[in-house]
Amino acid sequence: MSQRPLNVGLVGGGGGAFIVQPHQKAIHMDGTRRITAAALHPDPKVAMSEAANWPYPIQGYTSYDEMIAVESKKPVGERVDYVLIVTPNHVHFDPAMKCIQAGIPVFCEKPLTVTVEESDKLVKAVQEKKIPFGVAHTYLGHWTSRFSRHIVTSGLIGEVRWADSYYIQGWLAGRTEDTGSIQAEWRVDPKRAGASCCGGDIGTHALMQLRYVTGLNVTRVQGHLETFVAGRALDDHFTTYCQLSNGGKALVRATQIAIGHKNDLGIEVNGTKGTLQWRQEFPEEVVIKLPNQPDRTYFRGAVSANDGFLKDLPADLMAEPTIPPGHPEAFHDAFARLHRCFEQDVRAYQDGKPFTCDGAKYASVADGRMGLAFVEAAVRSAQKEGAWVDVT
Repeated sequence: MSQRPLNVGLVGGGGGAFIVQPHQKAIHMDGTRRITAAALHPDPKVAMSEAANWPYPIQGYTSYDEMIAVESKKPVGERVDYVLIVTPNHVHFDPAMKCIQAGIPVFCEKPLTVTVEESDKLVKAVQEKKIPFGVAHTYLGHWTSRFSRHIVTSGLIGEVRWADSYYIQGWLAGRTEDTGSIQAEWRVDPKRAGASCCGGDIGTHALMQLRYVTGLNVTRVQGHLETFVAGRALDDHFTTYCQLSNGGKALVRATQIAIGHKNDLGIEVNGTKGTLQWRQEFPEEVVIKLPNQPDRTYFRGAVSANDGFLKDLPADLMAEPTIPPGHPEAFHDAFARLHRCFEQDVRAYQDGKPFTCDGAKYASVADGRMGLAFVEAAVRSAQKEGAWVDVT
């Protein structure tokens, strides 16, 4: 017998927010999840109006406080099974904490919070409540990100010596915040974005791709935060030189002033036996470079073990339900894979069964906390003219 679809509640997502659109498409992609409730805007009247005009029927609430209070009193099956938070950064902590305290699992947009102190409180609450909590680092959801992780962490390219993980955009090359762009306005505002615009917004994606693919942590950084657009309060260019937990080094860099670049996230990992390259704008491909051999390009859906480089591949990786090769997976599929994996842990939680939230299939609350620690270390380093600062 089919399982009932999980009910998902939204915090944020009104007022023309972009990120809610790929999330809501991903939530509905498998037919096993659906959005049923939402507090879409801080203005109660706008929240209710937007809920009434949502593309399909949902229960609107005037605030996330009201939604959490009402939904938490409903029986399982009628209440929201998890809440997705898609607000600006400064409105992540409060609804997340209140959901945890109400026993409602949370899937939160990145960065997790605006300070490490807030993140520490969420980590502690999640551990005490033993509740699923995920952070929406989208690009981990690509099948090729998981394939890359297997290649690097299983030692197929040897010990990691150097990695370059980057995210390059151009949309803030001018005074975009003065054009009426809501997305730009809050990102360059320290009160809403936190200590870093570029680092917090997309540098954390580059960091997470590095940590996920290599399985290594960043232990200390030399940070350089720069602002190229005059009058902007936060950085639009973010560069960090990093010490890795295995003794290797890495560059984690991001910019939002590189005209012509769109969402150019990528990673290159140089090991003692070979090199791996991946770019999210070409999300179906992983390139492997080996000494004195032609480059190998692996495509999602067309990978076979024991080909002279690959060895036994994990069964769960190969069994991942995907469309056939040549029908490209991309951004929405990555989101759907994250929600699909989070759904498995939410169902286990509700059934009293074990679940992990260990960062293997989506970023955990601890991963989110590490993103804040990394950004804060980079900011402190930049204030000390690029001195080494520990990431703690």
